[in-house]
Amino acid sequence: MGCAITPLIEGKTIKIEDLKGKILAVDGNNILYQFLTTIRQRDGTPLLDKDGNITSHLNGLFSRSTSLMESGLKLIFVFDGEPPELKSAEIERRRELKKESKIKYEEAIEKGSAEDMKKYSSRLHWLNPKMIEESKELLSALGIPVVQAPSEGEVQAAYMVSRGDAYAVVSQDADALLSGAERVVKNLSISGRRKKIGKLSYETVKPEIISLSENLNKLGITHDQLIVLSILVGTDFNIGGVKGLGPKKSLKLVKDLGTDYDSLFKSVDWNFPYPWKKVYDTIKNIPLKKDYKIEWKRINEDKVLEILCRRHQFSEDRVRGKLKKLIDEQKNLSQSALNKWL
Repeated sequence: MGCAITPLIEGKTIKIEDLKGKILAVDGNNILYQFLTTIRQRDGTPLLDKDGNITSHLNGLFSRSTSLMESGLKLIFVFDGEPPELKSAEIERRRELKKESKIKYEEAIEKGSAEDMKKYSSRLHWLNPKMIEESKELLSALGIPVVQAPSEGEVQAAYMVSRGDAYAVVSQDADALLSGAERVVKNLSISGRRKKIGKLSYETVKPEIISLSENLNKLGITHDQLIVLSILVGTDFNIGGVKGLGPKKSLKLVKDLGTDYDSLFKSVDWNFPYPWKKVYDTIKNIPLKKDYKIEWKRINEDKVLEILCRRHQFSEDRVRGKLKKLIDEQKNLSQSALNKWL
């Protein structure tokens, strides 16, 4: 999903060490798309193997996952299933944006503008089923559990947090808050920096943790009111929200009218071909998988090498070195945990 409540939401800066030993449910599609759009060459071209297959997402996934595992974090990756019916307009909007970006990218090539080539190239590519399936294969080879959601991955991840099966959702979006996740972690990067999307430069980032209950208390609203507030400013199910209403105006409106949502939406210019309640019900009733299985396994080094090195020509020395470091660190962590009981 996507919603525009971010300006109202506050998080606290944390360190990677603060999450040591914690189980984190990662929004898989969200993080893969980050890698796909930011891990690129100077002209904006994604990383490719000798056969022309894109490998940016695999590069980022392997590097980020192993680094976080070395730091003692326990990861679960959750992937999207079928999108809700109301998301079709948003999906079509994204397709049109990619068409526009393709035209602008070709213009940038003619002008020889590296900055514009980088900017528009990063908007051209989709995560396709093959990329997602191979990412799941790599994660499983690394011993990381994978959960396939029936619909929105971040909603499934939020459910797992609400059940106590994970400590927090890892995502750059605030949408998991709408699904009741008590904690959301953003900017989960070991390096402390990331490439700006569509830029040649980097920006400094620090991990943040967002607490749902703390933000609701700060805003002075309930969780259901947060959902209504999000609908007013816009979600993937009602793109752009209500004309003339930004986050601050919407918050005031929600607080002034309380839980009389029918009166609230009658007082605004609801210019969508379906009632507000349909958006609300969609958010509240996104399908969930309740019988998922979570199990961490040993790293299958041969399988990792087959996926990355033999299929896609990653440096075998680099991959073996990273895996050895990870396996050694996991042994140290296990021994440290054992020593506490001796």
